Amino acid sequence: DQIAEFCGEQEAKAKRSRACENQIKMAGFPFRKSLDTFDFDFQPSIDKEQIMELATMRFVENRENVVFLGTPGVGKTHLAVALGMIAASNRYSTHYFNCHELISILNKAQYENRLEEKLKVLSKYRVLIIDEIGYLPMDIQGANLFFQLITRRYEKNTTIFTSNKAFSAWDEVFSDVTIASAILDRILHHCQVISIKGESYRLKERKELMRERQKRINTLMNE
Repeated sequence: DQIAEFCGEQEAKAKRSRACENQIKMAGFPFRKSLDTFDFDFQPSIDKEQIMELATMRFVENRENVVFLGTPGVGKTHLAVALGMIAASNRYSTHYFNCHELISILNKAQYENRLEEKLKVLSKYRVLIIDEIGYLPMDIQGANLFFQLITRRYEKNTTIFTSNKAFSAWDEVFSDVTIASAILDRILHHCQVISIKGESYRLKERKELMRERQKRINTLMNE
């Protein structure tokens, strides 16, 4: 009996593991990241406790949004994907989109008269990650489509956003002050905003590489 019970437990564990893996694969992450690999010491402006609280997924249960703001390279996408990975592992339907890619998908759906169908699908994800808002300009049609999606998800499901632009510059991002205000109004109503004020990881890595290279050159010259 104990052996049968043990085998049953192992089988259930394997089944759960496969289901989690499938959920992660279907989420469309550009890469896999975890909170364990995030260098909180390098970004002291981030409250680690706040991030660990987000990792409990209570914000998903409460249908709250999260916005990561900061200059390029500070770790916004890493944190967004890491939280998305936890959500997917907890069997919440999760999907990642780059903002520009998302607008292209919505534009295509509208052109093909499938916008309603596409919005319905996108509004049902328990966790939707929209990365890199503001990196590329958006025309008025794109802004309108984005607004429709945010309105559909408002107070129903969680959306995680990343942006290199302060909220005061979002009227430029969305080409229209009224649309930008309406979008922000809905996003920020139930939301945690995490502003990352720090150096770029990519610049840090580049500086370290340059230092290593210089060290090697100095060693060779001294030989």
